[in-house]
Amino acid sequence: MRELVEAPRYVTTDEDTVFSLLAKRAARTPDDTIAEWQDEQTHQWRSATASEMLSRVREVARGLLGLGIKPGTMVLIYSPTCYEWGITDFACAAIGAVVVPIYETDSAKQTASIVEEVNPVIAFAGDFQRSQTLEQIRADHPSMKYVFNFQADGLDAVADFGEGVSDETLEQAIARIKADDLLTVVYTSGSTGKPKGAMLSNRNYTHIVLNGYEILRGMLYDDNRLLLFLPLAHCFARYIQYVAIGGCGVVGYIPNAKHLLADIRSFKPTYLLGVPRVFEKVYNAASQKAGAGIQGRIFAQSVKHFVKWSKDEQDGRGHSIIERIRHSFFMATVGKSIRSALGPNLRWLACGGAPLNVDLAHFFNGMDDITFIQGYGMTETAAPMLVNWEDDNEVGSVGKPGPGMGVRLGEDDEIELTGPNVFLGYYKQPELTAQTMTADGWIKTGDLGRLDDKGFTFITGRKKDIIITAGGKNISPAPMEDIINSCPIVAHAVVVGDGKPFVSALIELEPDMLRSWLEGQGLDANMTLDEARGNDAVRAFIQQYVDQANANVSRAESVRKFAILDEEFSQANGTLTPSLKVVRAKVLQRYESIIEDELYAPKAGTAKPLPATVKILDSTQETVKKASEQVRQASEQMKQASEQVRTSVSDSLASVSEKIKKAKGDIEQDGGHDAEAEASEATDSAVSDGSADETAQPTQSNEKNTKNEE
Repeated sequence: MRELVEAPRYVTTDEDTVFSLLAKRAARTPDDTIAEWQDEQTHQWRSATASEMLSRVREVARGLLGLGIKPGTMVLIYSPTCYEWGITDFACAAIGAVVVPIYETDSAKQTASIVEEVNPVIAFAGDFQRSQTLEQIRADHPSMKYVFNFQADGLDAVADFGEGVSDETLEQAIARIKADDLLTVVYTSGSTGKPKGAMLSNRNYTHIVLNGYEILRGMLYDDNRLLLFLPLAHCFARYIQYVAIGGCGVVGYIPNAKHLLADIRSFKPTYLLGVPRVFEKVYNAASQKAGAGIQGRIFAQSVKHFVKWSKDEQDGRGHSIIERIRHSFFMATVGKSIRSALGPNLRWLACGGAPLNVDLAHFFNGMDDITFIQGYGMTETAAPMLVNWEDDNEVGSVGKPGPGMGVRLGEDDEIELTGPNVFLGYYKQPELTAQTMTADGWIKTGDLGRLDDKGFTFITGRKKDIIITAGGKNISPAPMEDIINSCPIVAHAVVVGDGKPFVSALIELEPDMLRSWLEGQGLDANMTLDEARGNDAVRAFIQQYVDQANANVSRAESVRKFAILDEEFSQANGTLTPSLKVVRAKVLQRYESIIEDELYAPKAGTAKPLPATVKILDSTQETVKKASEQVRQASEQMKQASEQVRTSVSDSLASVSEKIKKAKGDIEQDGGHDAEAEASEATDSAVSDGSADETAQPTQSNEKNTKNEE
């Protein structure tokens, strides 16, 4: 299969705006808790009902109108995820103001660049530090008239500007906004180059929200609790916020994942969203906690069991009585511990943003009452548009198109997408927009993949990441990186080798897991990353996972060498995006000296390798030279042997002639019979001596030749 388009289950109307999700929820269940957040002083959870949240949104929207905000006016939000972020988002959506989110981790320079491009009138800051940054930028951009600080009651200040705005004026402003109006300009995270602003409409979001309820109702619509720690500057976090509020969910806003396990225990979510690294950390923490003794062996066996259990269920195979007994045992030991960490209400785990090891997904999916869902999307599609369905889940794939959406493979197996959720284009970059779209309106993703016979999509690599070795071998690094990344002490592996004679890898260590692992091995847990990079035990442990990766590929594709880095990837040095994706180009640039001097430097004292043809000719000439020498030596030995034989025979004949003469003299003196007998005996003796000399010499010569050949 190379193309699949799903029929829509819910067809959006012009009235299906993002604000309508909240308004309809408040009308349907006004007293339901809809949002929770932690008090900054007490860290206790506070809450708001649907009607309370709607009322607050209307107050802020009225204030924005009082400040002169109109449909299409740009409003900047520079803040970590928080309840105030959500309020501002819905308030802007209500009256048509365009939200431009900035990652809370973006630098002042990055923020100023976006301000320069979109020219906002109002900006919201999450705290005093970011407020100060925005004020400094505002000094050079007078069109940005106001900066409001969430932590300094900024929303109250905005609401005060709306005291003179009537409900009728507000309702008229809300009524003017339609589904196809611009909602937001979201700047991509920049893992493939300079960030660019994707323009997304209300319908781009509401189509996937409302159709998502049709295929994942238990997870997305029914009573649920969402712990939202992903940055709301990322369109996936915005999408899932809209999903929870438009359905029957409660959003728990937290600014980051620093205290994730504690927050999970206190909030008790029903589903958890994260990038692969979140689930890798949960797994690695459980593995390290088990240790290397009997508990470690039980954990290792449980991994194999849960993976097989999940795969058997996915393939429709039953479980034997023995397997069921083993399952109960592993759930009572390993499963119980992990379920305890994830909270008693958790039923769903959802992963996206980057490839995840298939067996790791099966590990979680194999536990009782947990369904592991994977999906795929991009900023330009308002986040997920390929997803595994509640009743059709292929673990290891990124799913099928949602209702009303489609996927196909281009000529080079590049994934192309279509649907009402595909963006309006890049802000002020029509040429780039045209380059991204096909002639018939599908968007090119830049990712490579395949579709199975049931329509599930599998990501096989990234088009721009393809490595072409010096030998002309095309290699996708993602599958190998995926396996090496499963090593508990590895944070990221970056496979390199473009234009090189073989494939290598750069390894970034995970400091927390490294300390835990070193302690478990009886090694110095406080060694620095620089010390660890040269430690034999550390290298040997990572080598095990490199070997696993190499087992799946040919020798030409295998990782021959790896270098461990003495620092972590970060947004500060440009090697990570705010959504924690590796920026490959920056990694190659920053660690160029390690790549050239450690991975591909020629060995000391070695000359430049000769071409293969030259090596063959040199080898042939050397062989001929040796053979000629052997023939010359053999000829010389034969010559010497011939001279010896000639001399020996000549001497023997002379001796015989002398004896014959003597015999004749004796005959003449004594008579003939006895002398003839003596002459005959002398002749026989001479012939016998000559034959012996003639056969002995070649034997000696052959022995010499044999030694020379050896």
